[in-house]
Amino acid sequence: MARLAQTAGLTDVQQEILSTVRDFVDKEIIPVATELEHRDEYPQQIVDGLKELGLFGLMIPEEYGGLGESLLTYALCVEEIARGWMSVSGIINTHFIVAYMLKQHGTPEQKDHFLPRMAAGEIRGAFSMSEPGLGSDVSAITSKAVRDGDEYVLSGQKMWLTNGGTSSLVAVLVRSDEGHPEGTAPHKSMTTFLVEKEPGFGEVRPGLTIPGKIEKMGYKGVDTTELIMDGLRVPADRVLGGVTGRGFYQMMDGVEVGRVNVAARGCGVAQRAFELGVRYAQQRQTFGKPIAQHQAIQFKLAEMATKVEAAHAMMVNAARKKDSGERNDLEAGMAKYLASEYCKEVVEDAFRIHGGYGFSKEYEIERLYREAPMLLIGEGTAEIQKMIIGRRLLEEYRFQG
Repeated sequence: MARLAQTAGLTDVQQEILSTVRDFVDKEIIPVATELEHRDEYPQQIVDGLKELGLFGLMIPEEYGGLGESLLTYALCVEEIARGWMSVSGIINTHFIVAYMLKQHGTPEQKDHFLPRMAAGEIRGAFSMSEPGLGSDVSAITSKAVRDGDEYVLSGQKMWLTNGGTSSLVAVLVRSDEGHPEGTAPHKSMTTFLVEKEPGFGEVRPGLTIPGKIEKMGYKGVDTTELIMDGLRVPADRVLGGVTGRGFYQMMDGVEVGRVNVAARGCGVAQRAFELGVRYAQQRQTFGKPIAQHQAIQFKLAEMATKVEAAHAMMVNAARKKDSGERNDLEAGMAKYLASEYCKEVVEDAFRIHGGYGFSKEYEIERLYREAPMLLIGEGTAEIQKMIIGRRLLEEYRFQG
């Protein structure tokens, strides 16, 4: 198990961070994850532990109180955390997308105001693009912002907010037609607003309601919610970057980070599924010998391990490309697509290795079997990734006839 998914070229600091996170996962997450997941209970004690480790400030620059680490370091930490319980990695993912967007696109005042408290874990971030009727079609957003003096009035309904209840800062993408004449391309008339709120459910500030948690098949513990804006007033200085019309590009930049995160989660869940499968295969006996000695099971384990290794390599490549400052939508799309699909397959193979016991809630693989499907749709479906990959390939390999 220890030989799989190793990463070459890490610094001593990166190795120390990963070792610390791995120990935390083994001691504080894995022993309680299944029980908390079955109760759909928010893992407050685990989150407090992550806060003490400084993980909420992992990628936030040191000048704002963070650790100033790379996306690669973050992705490898997410991989370890997801190996313990994917929901916990979801809690920090949206936080980091918002922190990254602030770091890359925020005004100096916005960075000074939010980033130090985000690094300390005092402010928890969430971000919101999707709506009930649009799915992957971001250009169809109908929620809107209307200028009223020094404020904007926001209205509309958003969907699928991870950390919607526990967060205190939400980056919300809405349509803002101010300064954008009729006929402007939809993606050029969208703006990201930084909306502060109280954690909890119900009306969390005037004009803003978080109705409650959405019940899900898996990915429990972390709260997934709707967000309803009805006359929500937001100061003009809470437009991300201070200029309207840039929201789509800001969000897509953040989603590239999110796609690397989802790929890392897929790698972590797949690793755990392999660990469970290879261990059970050596314990369970049929026809007078452990099932691991049957060729059919050995073939299955070989396929699982190869998929774990391949997904990890692509995830690392995508993270390193983003860290280099280069465009990485092709690599992030490939990594997210491959890791999520392989994760589903590795988990299902581990489930099959467990036989009837895999269907029992006593066994951890049952939880993983319900968690893996979320990765197939989170941060863009497989079809969206293929569309991104295909378009980018045609840009790179344009035929000059």
